[in-house]
Amino acid sequence: MHPPSFLLRAAVAMIALPCLGQVTVGHHKTQKLAPLADEERALQMLNRFTFGPRPGDVEAVMKMGPDAWFEQQLNPQSISDPVIDKRLADFPSLYLPPVRLHEALPSNQTVRQIVDEKHPQPQDPAMDGVYEVMLLKYRHQKQEQAAQQDAQMTPEQIQAQKAADRKQQQDTAQDLANNLLAFPKNQRMMALMKMPVEQRITLTAYVQDPQRGMLVNDLNPRERELFSLMSGPPNGAAVIGNELQQEKLIRAIQSERQLQEVMTDFWFNHFNVDIRKGEPEPYYLPSYERDVIRAHALGKFKDLLLASAQHPAMLFYLDNWSSIGPDSLAADRAKQKQNPKQAQRGLNENYGREVMELHTVGVNGGYSQTDVTNLAKVLTGWTIDQPQQGGGFVFDPRRHEPGTKQWFGQNMQENGYAEGQKALEWLAAQPQTAHFISYKLAQRFVADDPPSALVDRMAKTYLAKDGDIREVLLTMVHSPEFFSKQYYRTKVKTPLEFVASAFRATATNPTNAGALIGVLTRMGEPLFQMQPPTGYPMTADHWMNSGALVDRLNFSMQLASSKVGGMKFDAPQLLAAGLLSRPALPPNAGKNGVLAHNVTLSEVGVPNGQQEALALMENMLIGGEVSAKTNDVIRQELAQQTQGDAAQKLDTMTALVLGSPEFQMR
Repeated sequence: MHPPSFLLRAAVAMIALPCLGQVTVGHHKTQKLAPLADEERALQMLNRFTFGPRPGDVEAVMKMGPDAWFEQQLNPQSISDPVIDKRLADFPSLYLPPVRLHEALPSNQTVRQIVDEKHPQPQDPAMDGVYEVMLLKYRHQKQEQAAQQDAQMTPEQIQAQKAADRKQQQDTAQDLANNLLAFPKNQRMMALMKMPVEQRITLTAYVQDPQRGMLVNDLNPRERELFSLMSGPPNGAAVIGNELQQEKLIRAIQSERQLQEVMTDFWFNHFNVDIRKGEPEPYYLPSYERDVIRAHALGKFKDLLLASAQHPAMLFYLDNWSSIGPDSLAADRAKQKQNPKQAQRGLNENYGREVMELHTVGVNGGYSQTDVTNLAKVLTGWTIDQPQQGGGFVFDPRRHEPGTKQWFGQNMQENGYAEGQKALEWLAAQPQTAHFISYKLAQRFVADDPPSALVDRMAKTYLAKDGDIREVLLTMVHSPEFFSKQYYRTKVKTPLEFVASAFRATATNPTNAGALIGVLTRMGEPLFQMQPPTGYPMTADHWMNSGALVDRLNFSMQLASSKVGGMKFDAPQLLAAGLLSRPALPPNAGKNGVLAHNVTLSEVGVPNGQQEALALMENMLIGGEVSAKTNDVIRQELAQQTQGDAAQKLDTMTALVLGSPEFQMR
C-alpha cells in the first residue's frame, strides 16, 4: 500500500511529537484536581476498563451512566456474550481438563515414549491416523539428525538441503490438496485420513494458501485441531499454545465482559507462569487461566492466591511440586536408598520467595531470608499427582517438612496441608499486601506513579472488606483522582492493548486471530511467554521508544490495507458509523477542526472534506482532540499521497491516526 520511505517519514515525524508517558505526577503534594466532563468520564471508563472503545460505546456509557456501566461490568455473569460463546467453540480442547487434554493433543514426551515402547498407544480409533503421522515424524527427526551427523554437513548445507526438500514437498502438497478439495466438505477429513501416512505429512505440513485456507476453514473445530496437530512438530503443546493465544486475543477484542478480561490480563501478569517452561506446563495453562485467574479475577484476593498456589501450572512453574523437606520421610528414604536424583531435589525456595516478593507483601514487606526458607518448608508436600499425565494438585505428607517452623515472628505448628493454607491466608490479610495490591491496581488503572493518598484509601478498603477486589476497584473509581484531568489519557498501551484497541476502534472483525500472534511477538509481548515471574510490566518506560512506535505505525498501515492475515478493514463503513453516532453539530461547527457537515467519501479526496473527515476520524478513534503537531504531520503525509482514490486516502488517514502518539495512550 505504501513504500518504505512513506512509513519511515511518517514514523520519524510521529516520534518527534511530545507525548507518550511523559506525564509526571507530583503525587506527594496535595493539589486540587480538575474534574472530567461527562463525555470524558465515559471515555476514561472505557479506556481503563476495556481494551478500548468501539464506535458507539462512549454514547452507550453516557446513556447508561458510568457508575451503572461499571456496576454491570463488575458482575460479568449478568452480561450475555454470544459472540464469544460462538467463537470459542473453535477451540474445543482448551475446555478439557488437563488429563483429557493430554489425550486430545498428545505431547512430544508421549510420542517419544510410544516410539521407545515405554507407553502404549491410546486406544482411540479417531486418533489412530494422527498418531501415525506424529510417530513417523518423530522417527524422521531422529533419522535426519543421525544422517546429518554422519555426513558431517555444515549448517549452510543443511539449510540448502531443507530448502530444496521444502520446494519439492510444497509442489506435491498443492496437488494433494486439489485432489482433496474435490471431495464434499464433510468428507475431506475422512479422505485425508485414508491417504498414505507420508502423503498426510506432506499435505498438512507443506500445503500453501489459498488451498490451505480453503481446506482448514471448511473443517469443523475438532478436525482443525487434528489438522494442526499433524501439520506441525510431533507435539500437541504447540497447538495448545496457539489456540490459547488466539482465545485471549478474541476475548480482548470481542468480549462484552471487558472488565473481566482486563482483570484477567492484570492478574495473569501478577501470578505469571511461562508456557515455555516445558512439559507439562502447556497442558495446565488453559485451566490455570480459566479456573484460577478468570474465575477469581473479581472475587476475594485470598481465594485467588490459594487457587494459584495449588494449581499445577504454578506448582510446576516455580518448582514447588519438586520441593522436599530436608527432614521429611521422602528425604530420609532417598538417603537410605542412596538415590542421588531424589536427594538432589531437596528444598526449593522459588515459590516461597516469589509468593511474598511478587504476590503478596512485596519486596519491602518485612520478611527475611530465613522467612523465605521456612515458608518453603511450610509448603513442602504441595505437589502434582502424575504431572506428565495431567494429574491435579495433591498434598504428599511424605515430602512435608516435620516440626514447628519460625516464620514472620510466629510459630507455625506442624499441621500438614493446613500449614500452607494458614500461611497464605495470613499473607493475604496483611497491611503490606493490602498496600502492594492496591498500588499495582492503581498503577494499572490510574497512573504509572499513582497518588499515594488514593493507594492508602484503596488499601484501607482492602483490609475492611477482606480483600474483596470489587470493593477495592469501587473505591478507586469513586475517587476524585480517577476522574480528574491530571490522570486522563496518561497511560501508555501495552502491545496487547494497542492491537486490541485498534481492532475495536475500527470495528474490524478478528476473523484470523492467529495472524496477530506474530504481531505481538514482534512488538515484544508474546502472550503467555514472559519468563520472569514478574509478568509483563504496565508502565510507559518499558513499552514506548522510537522502535516501538515504528512497529505500531507499520501495523496500523497493514491493518488499514487489509494485509493483517487477510482480515477485512472497511474505512468507509467506519466513517459512516462515525457520522451516525456523533451528536448534533455544535454552534461552532466548522471551527477548530469540528465538522461543519456530513462529509461523504467522495469529499475525502479534496482538502476541505479531507480535513473534516480527519477531525471525525480522530474523534472516533481517539475520543478527543489531538495535538496540532499530530494534525500537521497527518495532513502533510496525506498531501504527499498523490496516488489512490478517496477510499485509499481514508485508509491512510485511519492508519496515521492509529499510529499517532495520542492513540498509544489510554
